[in-house]
Amino acid sequence: MVSAAVRMPMTPEEFLAFENASPSKHEYVRGEIFAMSGTSSGHNEVVQNIGSLLRGHLRGRRCRTYVENIKLRVEAANAYFYPDVFVTCDPRDRSDTLVKRHAVLIVEVLSESTASYDRGEKFADYRKLESLKEVLLVDSRQQLVDLYRKNEHGIWEILPLEITGSITLESVELTVPVAALYDDTDVSPPGGRNLAEDTSPATRSSR
Repeated sequence: MVSAAVRMPMTPEEFLAFENASPSKHEYVRGEIFAMSGTSSGHNEVVQNIGSLLRGHLRGRRCRTYVENIKLRVEAANAYFYPDVFVTCDPRDRSDTLVKRHAVLIVEVLSESTASYDRGEKFADYRKLESLKEVLLVDSRQQLVDLYRKNEHGIWEILPLEITGSITLESVELTVPVAALYDDTDVSPPGGRNLAEDTSPATRSSR
């Protein structure tokens, strides 16, 4: 979770030196650094569930799953982020233990204070990452998710839930029930939501 900007303009190199020496985490966006604030237990539980599902599915493969504490560099946005969860399958990411650059999947667990930023400016910056194929936005207050996927024309589309209430992450070849993301948490399904109504084709897209 990101809090207010710290007004200390820095170059990317200065930020990395600062961050490596800092006892707390910060994100970096075009010269400004943003302090990372704490999260709720529900947010943390959902993040851990997603990380565990991905790690279990990808065990023994060339892809790696990272949760919360690893920086992701988005060069085209001149930014360093700490996604809640992300996956990289690129062997070039093995050489740097602190920063990854070639994510194929990013998952952000939304809270009330960060949902607008995660859906807006941050998502726009994530889309500048050439390797990225999917972004999954997961609500931490009720069992709702939005899955965005880049199609063959480079257009980002929002995908509907399947009638079974499952999602398919093509970037990592995983199909999982939405409820599994919230396993053993106090996050409830949205009242009165009928998943069968969510099967119409995607009607929104963005670059």
